[in-house]
Amino acid sequence: MERAVNDHPLAGRAAFVTGASRGIGKAIAVALGAAGAQVALFAKTGEPHPKLPGTLYETAAEIEEAGGRALPIVGDLRDADAVTEAVDRAAAEFGGLDICVNNASALDLTSVGEMSLKKFDLITQVNLRGTFATLTAALPHLRESDHAHLLTIAPPLNTDPKWFDGGPYTATKYGMTIMTLGAAQSEPGVAANCLWPATTIATAAVEFALGGQPMVERSRRPEIVADAALAILAKDPAAYTGNAALVEDVLAAEGITDLSGYAVVPGQTDFQPDIYVD
Repeated sequence: MERAVNDHPLAGRAAFVTGASRGIGKAIAVALGAAGAQVALFAKTGEPHPKLPGTLYETAAEIEEAGGRALPIVGDLRDADAVTEAVDRAAAEFGGLDICVNNASALDLTSVGEMSLKKFDLITQVNLRGTFATLTAALPHLRESDHAHLLTIAPPLNTDPKWFDGGPYTATKYGMTIMTLGAAQSEPGVAANCLWPATTIATAAVEFALGGQPMVERSRRPEIVADAALAILAKDPAAYTGNAALVEDVLAAEGITDLSGYAVVPGQTDFQPDIYVD
């Protein structure tokens, strides 16, 4: 079946998104599909999880329904060879790569002295090593694009000591930010930016690792991050790079200030501030 003509700036562009089976990664991937992009999805969840909703193939189906092209690839971000193979496969099938979204992340706010070495290894392997593996695999392809964007879901570098209690996790998230902003300095032809929401987002991580259903009800839907991500990814790479931006600021710059439609609970005005945001 022929696809309808899509005049979005990202129509036809090729993207690679990690952690795309659910939550923010899924929302970004589906939004890219609705814009007419070709989207490679990389995540571990190919089969239904007993506790968590969503699979890679469900996201792929939604992308196709939205008008995009999906390439689901099941793999573990901790396996650097699998990451490189997935990125290279996406570039080969799409005829190049224009966008890399580093979304996948493991959350654990246990403090120093309480966190086990096993859990520390997990969050560093996923957050730090996984992001490094993805961006280094993607960069050779992005350098060949005339619309190269690297986008990482990571926070601005807030050095207020109150955020250091969950030090191991904070170190990994700030590390993701630093690597991305470092790419903005060393890769002149590639836009490299970070994006972070000012409020919590209704994801499995928030529900199961932070505050349960009460916090979910004080959160916004993942689509708010996806809309801000698309606004960044549509920009001229030479004109917008090296930023660690808040979702709400990006949308405001686009003229979107009424965010009521993103609330999980209609009419909610008391939102939970996200970590690292004062």
